[in-house]
Amino acid sequence: MHLMLWGMLAIFAMKEICNTKTQGAGFVYCCSPCKFVVHIECVSPSPIIEDKSHQHPFTLIWRQSSFICDACGTEGNYVAYVCCTCSIIVHKKCISLPRVIKSKWHDHRIFHTYFLLEEDFESASDCVICHDEVNLEHGSYFCSDCKIIFHVNCVTNEKGSYFVVSTETEDEKSSKSLELLPDTTIESITCVIERNSGGEATKVKHCKHIHDLIMTDQIAKYDHKCCDGCTLPVLDSFYHCSQCDFFLHKACAELPKMKHVWHHSCPQPLILVSDDIFRCGICGEVSNGFGYKCDECYDHTCFLCVIALTPGAQTSQGHEHPLFFYPTYEGQCSACGDEIKGAFRCKDCNFALDWVCIRLPTIARHKCDEHLLALTYHDDNNYLKHHYCDICEKKRDPNRWFFHCANCDTCAHVKCVLGKYPCIKLGSIYKKRDHPHPLTFVKKSYYYPKCIKCDEPCEYLALECAESRCNYIVHWECVASHQLKSRSLPQENRVWS
Repeated sequence: MHLMLWGMLAIFAMKEICNTKTQGAGFVYCCSPCKFVVHIECVSPSPIIEDKSHQHPFTLIWRQSSFICDACGTEGNYVAYVCCTCSIIVHKKCISLPRVIKSKWHDHRIFHTYFLLEEDFESASDCVICHDEVNLEHGSYFCSDCKIIFHVNCVTNEKGSYFVVSTETEDEKSSKSLELLPDTTIESITCVIERNSGGEATKVKHCKHIHDLIMTDQIAKYDHKCCDGCTLPVLDSFYHCSQCDFFLHKACAELPKMKHVWHHSCPQPLILVSDDIFRCGICGEVSNGFGYKCDECYDHTCFLCVIALTPGAQTSQGHEHPLFFYPTYEGQCSACGDEIKGAFRCKDCNFALDWVCIRLPTIARHKCDEHLLALTYHDDNNYLKHHYCDICEKKRDPNRWFFHCANCDTCAHVKCVLGKYPCIKLGSIYKKRDHPHPLTFVKKSYYYPKCIKCDEPCEYLALECAESRCNYIVHWECVASHQLKSRSLPQENRVWS
């Protein structure tokens, strides 16, 4: 047995009683030979603790061996508190775990529970944040509506990412901050006009369009059209306007007016915006589709990133298993071969996609071929001369994704097909201050008029006057601000770096 000395600690240290780390200077008791450290307040812990989060008092017990906390599912040492009525044993810090919280990771409130049954889940009981399995015999946070679960330490790790829901704050909620966010979302579809026999909305009003929108699945009729929300081609059921060239995927139309996202640090919700052009703070792409904007830092996030980074499994036609986002993953993207930090990864095999490749369109158009090009995941043709891009005429890795026309056997790099501005919807209107008429985003295929600014042919993305008698056309890069010119967002600027 050694003497415990009272002194200051100026480094990270794990306190052996309460299992918490403290950084910086502070008074503690420590045993140098054993490297045993104790908070002053942990030397004589309270024998009985009552907390409003639990209906019974907790009684202190000293233990010589470790235990598993029934509240959070992690190990504890020496000091434990038990509720004899409920037969549970917990850390001291877990006595005050909030019963209900609202987290950035989920749209609904989530409830703390000490155990769950396997019947409560339709599939695996994996934590939405870390994707590891949650032991249902111990404590977790759970949404009974969505059947999703969180490790206690995962969802409460960052104090700014959640708030405690209590009866005292219930009446004070406002839409301006995470702490005061209403539990119900504000839908973008403001009115359902008609429904089919299955209850699905077939005619609606949307907050970002003046006309009624009608649902259709006639994809062949509109195979050259793109969604005004995410800017991808319309391939599934979608809403369209019969009076103008406006389209929305069903999933894009159903995104709410305000949304909290785990990957944005500001406490207030992001606001749905349209009729704007912006650079996405996640993927770095310039977009004129719908997005979410933070009124505090003015950062934008495009629809594609919001959808891709929604917690839960993502799917890709290029892989048979579900993919989960791991912010700290470092490795190589299986689609493009780039070195990446943060990826959508398969838990069962060594497959990973970056935030660009996970949302690539499955079809695309390019002037190199009269047909639609299909995203292809592996080239089975072993003929070496076949492994070239028909656009740039450079070598192409047969193990990387590419676009292909089965009719003409056209093959091309993904970047060559999509170009520098893959998230700009052609044909959409751009209002420029120093030109009296509305301008339209265009990409000329064969005839290249000269740019009024640089006098070079407008071969790439350009703005053309919609007035038939006005010959105004200008390269986008000749008039765009530096922030909106094509460039990639450095890896160190990603929110999870």
